[in-house]
Parts: sequence; structure tokens; C-alpha cells
Amino acid sequence: MIRGRQLPGGLTAGTDLCLPLALKVFYRNLLVFKKTWKANIMFNFVEPVLYLWAMGFGLGVYVSRINGLPYIDFLAPALIASSSMFSTTYEMTYDSFTRMAYKKTFHGMVATPVSLDDVVAGELLYGTFKGVLYGTVFLAVVAMFGLVKSPWALLVPLPLALMAMAFSILSMIWTSIAPNYDSFGYFFTLIITPMFLFSGVFFPVENLPPGVRLIPWFTPLYHAVEVIRSLVLGQVTRSLLADLAWLAIFILLTVRIPMVTVRKRLVQ
Repeated sequence: MIRGRQLPGGLTAGTDLCLPLALKVFYRNLLVFKKTWKANIMFNFVEPVLYLWAMGFGLGVYVSRINGLPYIDFLAPALIASSSMFSTTYEMTYDSFTRMAYKKTFHGMVATPVSLDDVVAGELLYGTFKGVLYGTVFLAVVAMFGLVKSPWALLVPLPLALMAMAFSILSMIWTSIAPNYDSFGYFFTLIITPMFLFSGVFFPVENLPPGVRLIPWFTPLYHAVEVIRSLVLGQVTRSLLADLAWLAIFILLTVRIPMVTVRKRLVQ
């Protein structure tokens, strides 16, 4: 078993205390968030509301029913997922990069009994928290518009948490190899925006050309949209378990990668 540094009382940092120390890193970020939460919420909240109004209540008037649903009913649950995705990716790219490369917050924390794995795990937890928070807030807005059709919607935080963790991992990997802020433009343009446009948010993926429609299946957003839309509309089937399993397996297979890449970045 890999052990970290020896602490008083025979305990070790790193693997043996990963969860408690990671939670302390998460709590540190949460304390900072308490000072800026109003500006943070407005930034990540207004844009999906504008999409809801413009695409749902505006364009939706001219769009025929999709899968038997009014367009606004089809769109609103997917915007819950996309709102969560964007809040997580912004946090885990620009903000994490600032803490890592400019403010040297990571360096300061690893000078304590907190290990680098604890720091990365705390960052991932915080990114997940932000995604669940903003997605849940937007779910409340969707409910205020009368677009929540089922009490199954109370389970929406579960797929939000899985999806937000998946995007926290992806974003942290990119952040660990990014040379500067400008490089995040590639991440959003080449990865995040295509997911947003082609993962079933605005139209069914079945409408894509045959050679392309399988691609969204490999994205976390697609599976989150499928689950959240079904929960909000009350169209719950066993197939949702496969989407949740995909997200869980993705996390298990990739969660160690950012810990390795961040370590290489800080050693360099």
C-alpha cells in the first residue's frame, strides 16, 4: 500500500487520510465561495435562463413536437444538465488553474500534512458540488415555470453529481497540462461546446447522420441529459440504470488520471 508522510499518532497523510483531508480542501474552497457566491450564481445562472426563454418560449413556438413533447418540455430538463456542466468546467479550468499556477494555493497546501492527492480530490469534490448546486438551482427555476412533470425530479441531484464529477475530472486533466489561460479556449471550443450542441440538449441524437449519432454516447453530458429528462418528465425506465452505470464507470476509470497529471505539473 502506498503511504504518505508520517503524522503524529501513527497516522499518515495521503492514502490513509485521503477522504478527511480532501474534505478539508473542499471546505477551504467552500469558505472562499461563501464570499463570492452571488456573483458566481448570477454568471452561471443567467445564461441557461436566457436559453430557456429564447429557445424554449421563442423558437419553440415554431418547432413541432419532439418525441411527442412540446419543445420547451424537451429542452428544459437538458438545460439543467448543461448548466451543471458549464459551472463545473469553468470552476475546474480557470479557477483551478489560478489556484494551481498563479496563487500557488496547491503548493501551500502540500506544505502541510495534506498530500497532493488530497488537494486534487478536494478540488474534484468542489467542482462536483458546484455542478450539483447550479443544476439544482436551475431545476427549481424549471419547476417555477411548471415544466417539472413528476416527483421523480427529486432524484435529479444524483445524475448531476455523477456528471459533475466526470466533468471535474476531464477539466482537471486539461488544467494540469494547460500552459496558460488562452489554452482553455481550445478546451471549450473543441470539447465542451460540441458536447453542448450534439448531446441531445436541443434535438434528439437520432436526428444526426448515421455515422455520427453514436458519438454522443461516449460523452458524459448525453447520459446525464437522458436521465434528467426522464426524471423530470416522469418517463422512468430501466434503461436509465445503464446511463447511470456509464457515468459511474467513467469516473472509476479516470479519477486517478488528474492526480498523476497534476503531480507531473507541480514537479516540473
